[in-house]
Amino acid sequence: MTQILEIRDLKALAKRRVPKLFFDYADSGAWTEGTYRANEEDFAKIKLRQRVLVDMSNRSLETTMIGHKVSMPVALAPTGLTGMQHADGEMLAAQAAEAYGIPFTLSTMSICSIEDVASVTTKPFWFQLYVMREREFVLNLIDRAKAAKCSALVLTLDLQILGQRHKDLRNGLSAPPRMTPKHLWQMATRPRWCMKMLGTKRRTFRNIVGHAKSVTDLSSLGAWTNEQFDPQLSWKDVEWIKERWGGPLILKGILDPEDAKMAAKTGADAIVVSNHGGRQLDGAPSSISMLPRIVDAVGHHIEVHIDGGIRSGQDVLKAIALGAKGTFIGRPFLYGLGAMGKEGVTLALDIIRKEMDVTMALCGKRNIADVSRDILAE
Repeated sequence: MTQILEIRDLKALAKRRVPKLFFDYADSGAWTEGTYRANEEDFAKIKLRQRVLVDMSNRSLETTMIGHKVSMPVALAPTGLTGMQHADGEMLAAQAAEAYGIPFTLSTMSICSIEDVASVTTKPFWFQLYVMREREFVLNLIDRAKAAKCSALVLTLDLQILGQRHKDLRNGLSAPPRMTPKHLWQMATRPRWCMKMLGTKRRTFRNIVGHAKSVTDLSSLGAWTNEQFDPQLSWKDVEWIKERWGGPLILKGILDPEDAKMAAKTGADAIVVSNHGGRQLDGAPSSISMLPRIVDAVGHHIEVHIDGGIRSGQDVLKAIALGAKGTFIGRPFLYGLGAMGKEGVTLALDIIRKEMDVTMALCGKRNIADVSRDILAE
């Protein structure tokens, strides 16, 4: 591929360079994948107003997300197994985000640990928390994030039980991968990936191994993760998590105006309109289709962000026009990471920034703060 011009180009290159089981993990949804597809398709249905003969000079995409200055209203979303798209993936993505002036969010289910990421960054990053049955482990995770000077906690609400993803089951996904003939073949055909992975010691869930009581090796890790997501998680749990954390709190996984109103009452700093990238409730509406209703319901009480389906700078601009104060991207940066490592993450951000900047100008706006629903066509 001689030129990489859009996120789709990075996706095609990542597919060639990342073993199938890990590429499929990043590129899949639950059951029929209907919601996963809708996340992208519903963005395409939103049309923009073209404006002419307006001053398009001195444009700015700078804004804030929960009071943090950002170079554009984009954060890297928390994604599990990022370090299996490329060796030391979370560390490289965090460095790329820091250099770009946007937040990086580390997943609880990351390959590189909180401490690993802190060791290669100079500015605070965000940490995403899953609430497990083993509360001592959860408290320890929060304390480790505080010790690493993470500047926001992103509490995921929509993974009390795991949605079924057919591709992962068929691929026999695990971290590190099982050494079956099928998996060995998949890795043997990706020599670049193998060489990088051989050069790192980070090949398992390092936030968990050595920290959870019953997890001492890889066999016990599998059993622990299968039973640990807490189906009894409720709104009352947000209170003790908020108190233990003591800093900015973002609630991720809101897809209904009634839940948004409940979230606003918790005193959290922001919510993320999200259906977990179409990986949980298949048949749920797309994130972007629910954004206007949620903004109308709570946007004057709490900051509203969105993730799911964003594949371009135009998508980011459409979300901002519909009332989001920030957006999270997951798959676009994973495609960049799998394709080209840290350089690929930076390239993905370059693509999104350029598309957003040019589109904003052609819609007659010079500053992201001035973007509203009036840039959208009827």
